[in-house]
Amino acid sequence: MKVLVTGSDGFIGSHLTEELVKKGYEVKAFVYYNSFSNWGWLDTLPENIMKNVEIFQGDIRDHNGVEEAMKGVDAVFHLAALIAIPFSYHSPDTYVDTNIKGTLNVLQASRKFGIKRVLITSTSEVYGTAQYAPIDEKHPFQGQSPYSATKIGADRLAESFYRSFQLPVTIVRPFNTYGPRQSARAVIPTIIMQLLAGKTEIKLGSLTPTRDFNYVKDTVHGFISIFESDQTIGEEINIATQKEISIGHLAQELIRQINPNAQIVCDEERLRPEKSEVNRLLGCNKKILRLTVWKPQYSLEEGLRNTIEFLKHNLDKYKIDIYNI
Repeated sequence: MKVLVTGSDGFIGSHLTEELVKKGYEVKAFVYYNSFSNWGWLDTLPENIMKNVEIFQGDIRDHNGVEEAMKGVDAVFHLAALIAIPFSYHSPDTYVDTNIKGTLNVLQASRKFGIKRVLITSTSEVYGTAQYAPIDEKHPFQGQSPYSATKIGADRLAESFYRSFQLPVTIVRPFNTYGPRQSARAVIPTIIMQLLAGKTEIKLGSLTPTRDFNYVKDTVHGFISIFESDQTIGEEINIATQKEISIGHLAQELIRQINPNAQIVCDEERLRPEKSEVNRLLGCNKKILRLTVWKPQYSLEEGLRNTIEFLKHNLDKYKIDIYNI
C-alpha cells in the first residue's frame, strides 16, 4: 500500500514516516517547499530509510500541489499544520490558511481520487480546559486559542466529508506528544535545553496546568494502529496515556535528572492570556484500546531519558538563547 504523509518533515511526521517504512509501506513524504531543499527532520534519517521514501515538495495551502502529491496513493496521513499557540495569537490568518484550508485541500483531493483511508491529525487542545476528566471523545470543544479554533474547524470539515460524501475519514487526536526532534517551542525541550546549557534559572510560564504526555513512538504506533484497524473509519480517537503531570512537577523532575541546583523562574512573556490557558488535559484512552491493538509502551521517565539523550547530541540544531514561539 502506498501512503502519503503530509508534514513528514516535522516532529511527529518524521517519526511516522520512519516507522511506516520499517513496516513495509511505500511512503511518499510531503515536505514544505523551500529554496534550500531542506527536508526538515527527514534529513537526519539514515540512508536505509530514506532510500525507500519518495519526496514531494509543496505547500499544503495550494490545492493544485496537494492534488499532484496525492495521485497514485492509497491512503493519507495528514499531519501538516501550524501548531505553536503563542504564534497563533498574532498571526491567526496563517493558521486558518494552513490548518483549515490545508485540510480542505487534502479532503477534496482524497474525494477526487477515491483515497481508501484518510487520517486527519487533531489535537487535545480542541477540548480546552477539562470540563470533566478523563476527557473522552464526547467532551465539548473550546476554542481557547486561534490555533485550537482552527483545529476544531479542520476536524469538523473532516467529519462533514465523512457524513456528506462517505469519505473514509478518521480523526486522530493525540494528547501532548514529546520526544526526540521536537520543536524548541514545546515545554519539555525548552526545559531540557536550558538545563543542558548550564542555566540555573529556568524560564517558564504557568506551572499549574497539567498535561497528558505521550512519548512520540507511542503516538506514532497509535496512528498506525488506528490506520490498520477496520473499526476506526468515521471515528475520532484520542491517543492518551490517561496519566497527568503538572508543568511544575515535570520541570522539577527534569531539574532533578540534569541539574539539581537549578531553579524555576516565571517569565511573563511565556504566560498565555488568562482565558486562553488550558489548565487541565487528561485524556481517556478507552476508545483506542477498544478499537485497536495499541497500548502505550513508554513510561514518562523512560521517554524523558531518551529525549534528554537526543538533545545532548543535537543542541547545535536549536537556538537556546531565545524564547521560541
